[in-house]
Amino acid sequence: QVQLAESGGGLVQAGGSLRLSCAASGRTFSNFGMGWFRQAPGKEREFVATINWSGGSTYCADSVKGRFTISRDNAKNTVYLQMNNLKPEDTAVYYCGRAYSGGVYTNNRLYAYWGQGTQVTVSS
Repeated sequence: QVQLAESGGGLVQAGGSLRLSCAASGRTFSNFGMGWFRQAPGKEREFVATINWSGGSTYCADSVKGRFTISRDNAKNTVYLQMNNLKPEDTAVYYCGRAYSGGVYTNNRLYAYWGQGTQVTVSS
């Protein structure tokens, strides 16, 4: 069974930065694509960023391009989301997911496992 544990969320002022981490259990972490999604109150879960198995391919949502960066360290079984120039509209619970396969995926239905989420709150 794969377990994902997010950390690094918190309260930050607009314009500030946070780095989220997602630690995965299991020995096959490096075989799979990973992604970050977020869900604000009353809204559906939305795609934020995704990275392929090697880290050589990444893709971010238009709303975060130029501000957020996804990366991974396969030796540590961890994926990161560096968030800079945060805005109040970035406020949400952020979830990491492990995909069924090794590519990049924007559709949450292509993810097999999810973490419990970490709250990010950006004050204006």
